[in-house]
Amino acid sequence: MRLELNNFSANLSDELRSAGYHYDGQDARTGELRFYRALSNGLYPRFHIYCVTDRHTRKLTLNLHLDQKAPVYEGATAHAGDYEGPVVEQESARLKVHFNRKNFPKPEALDL
Repeated sequence: MRLELNNFSANLSDELRSAGYHYDGQDARTGELRFYRALSNGLYPRFHIYCVTDRHTRKLTLNLHLDQKAPVYEGATAHAGDYEGPVVEQESARLKVHFNRKNFPKPEALDL
């Protein structure tokens, strides 16, 4: 699920940390920053976010999905992930409220 936020000027790591996410590195190929939020005591299932920021337009794009389990084969990136559905939609709504409350003076600052 894709979320786009305009006029984003806060510290991305701090904002996602305050929403319960942990930094998971940077994709070497695309440059996207990765963050995750585990839903249990283990590493999986977890929400996973890939983030892209455009400093000129101050636009933040979050690509959210739910990783159900780890990749099966070493070196593989394929996994059982949900990119839509009620659980992902609920987390998306939670993030929209979080970012709207924390960073934007008007609700229309979010492109829903």
